[in-house]
Amino acid sequence: MHERRWRDKLGLFFVEGEDLVDAALDGGFEAVDVLVAGEDVEPALLAAVSTLGHPPRVIGVFRRRESSATAQTTLALWRVSDPGNVGTLLRSADAFGAGVMLSEGCADPFGPKALRAAMGSTFRVPLLDFELRNAVALVAEGGEPLQAVELERYSTFVLGSERDGLPGDLLSRCDLQATIPTSRVESLNVAMVGTIVLYERSRRSGV
Repeated sequence: MHERRWRDKLGLFFVEGEDLVDAALDGGFEAVDVLVAGEDVEPALLAAVSTLGHPPRVIGVFRRRESSATAQTTLALWRVSDPGNVGTLLRSADAFGAGVMLSEGCADPFGPKALRAAMGSTFRVPLLDFELRNAVALVAEGGEPLQAVELERYSTFVLGSERDGLPGDLLSRCDLQATIPTSRVESLNVAMVGTIVLYERSRRSGV
């Protein structure tokens, strides 16, 4: 949390590794500094600030920016606090041309773990304000079976944290509640749910 406060205060974030640095540059993010081990900085110093077990050759510091892009389909994440899940959902959204809305309490998409899980998708996916319109809430049980829902009619799919789910007041703002039926486990990981929903909507819409 302390690191996130500093990222928010400074408006900066850092990425580790040549692939992620290239993805940030390709996504149009402004590079404040790019450090290359053995060229701009001693390898030991770069390793000391790295969050990876095997320090990368390159670390880039970038300036954050507001997303100006829009998306016809979005995942609305409600207090999804695990950075790996947030990053994976960003990658899934990128794969199916969707945007992502993040409520307060979500993991920072520009944190190191989320960036690694997203594998560059963070820099391409529209990050939007949390706003529910034409929305389907994905719940662990009690909703309409996903296969019976006309997904192409809806544009926003709401996902909550695996521990707390979605609160009642938020559910009441959604048009429909849907459940992915499972036979042997109680529920699916939130990143799996989001990926399944986006795939199904894309498949049925013929996109």
